[in-house]
Amino acid sequence: MASELQSIALKTIDGQDSSLGAYAGKVLLIVNTASKCGLTPQYEGLEALYSKYKDKGLVVLGFPANNFAGQEPGSDAEIQEFCTTKFSVDFPLFSKISVAGSDKHPLYAALTAAQPKAEGTDTFRERLKGYGMTPNAEPEVLWNFEKFLVGKDGKVIGRFSPDMGPTDERLVGAIEGALAA
Repeated sequence: MASELQSIALKTIDGQDSSLGAYAGKVLLIVNTASKCGLTPQYEGLEALYSKYKDKGLVVLGFPANNFAGQEPGSDAEIQEFCTTKFSVDFPLFSKISVAGSDKHPLYAALTAAQPKAEGTDTFRERLKGYGMTPNAEPEVLWNFEKFLVGKDGKVIGRFSPDMGPTDERLVGAIEGALAA
């Protein structure tokens, strides 16, 4: 699994070829992001997590996606501009991809296969239904800002609900545990 995840071809937000292999030996927090979502302020907390733990081996990786209610309509350049000017994002951002459905990027196919259920999604799933939305069934990504934690060995070790913010003790505890491993 480690080499599979690390070998999937990716593009950075500025169009450079990359892969998770570029971050081998690091703990990764992979997040599907959106600029026009009620959860968009999580960028601030994600940047704070990255700043706090990057010297200990954490890398936050942002993957903009327009899968949920058209909440990421921008181009890669517009997304990058928004993230840097509005939230001072310094963690790596990647080119916009699909994280759910028939055109799901191979990275997200591998992530959801490795960790089919996110911690803490039941409450958020009910909230979406309350807004008249039909949430994706597991193992699909539920909404923007769902988080996957990948250990230093390249294996997926956790998945967290979109509304579980970057300061949630369950997420921070999992990150600290992965960094200590």
